[in-house]
Amino acid sequence: MRKKTYLKLVEYQTEQSERHLNEVRSIHKEMRGYKHDFHNHLQTLKGQLEAGEVERALAYIEQLDSKLMNVDTLLKTGNVSLDAVLSAKIAQAKAENIDVNIKANVPDTLTVSDVELSIIIGNLLDNAIEACRTAEGERFIRIFMSMKGNMLYFSMLNAAGAKRKKTGSLFSTHKDGFHGFGLRRAEAIIEEHGGWVKYNSEDGAFTSEFLVPAI
Repeated sequence: MRKKTYLKLVEYQTEQSERHLNEVRSIHKEMRGYKHDFHNHLQTLKGQLEAGEVERALAYIEQLDSKLMNVDTLLKTGNVSLDAVLSAKIAQAKAENIDVNIKANVPDTLTVSDVELSIIIGNLLDNAIEACRTAEGERFIRIFMSMKGNMLYFSMLNAAGAKRKKTGSLFSTHKDGFHGFGLRRAEAIIEEHGGWVKYNSEDGAFTSEFLVPAI
């Protein structure tokens, strides 16, 4: 790959990860706003109920519920950067009717940088969402993340279509260009930190797994 092309692709991935971080900051800001307004909402409801205006109070609750439904659920993994990319991707997956289940407990400070972590997780989830689009029946993504000593462990199982063919260490994808480079970039970052990544493709399912020194 020519150096100029490589640098452009790296820049693209960096901008993508920074966008994820900005998204979580926006979510945090919106959630803080709801927390600030919570007392006022309670006082309003209390006044309506004390005045016997039950229907009006119920309508008020419906309005609040509708607004809250539009706020993405912010994960609390212990790592703000991880919260950013996971929250953004969960919103994208749910918009495509993909069921997502995540169990993650990760320290906020890691030797893997925020940008690197966003690139790794973001690209693996992009791949999972893409695979779900080709799946028949239930579409799902299951993620587990935790520390094993000083190592960050990640495991993901997602729905997929037919078994993919493997080219080198990676499997074929329905997309090329930046998307294909993204997976290679994620793999390269993990290897640069002395870790490893594995993929496995079967009919109907795809698994991704990595272990990398992070403390």
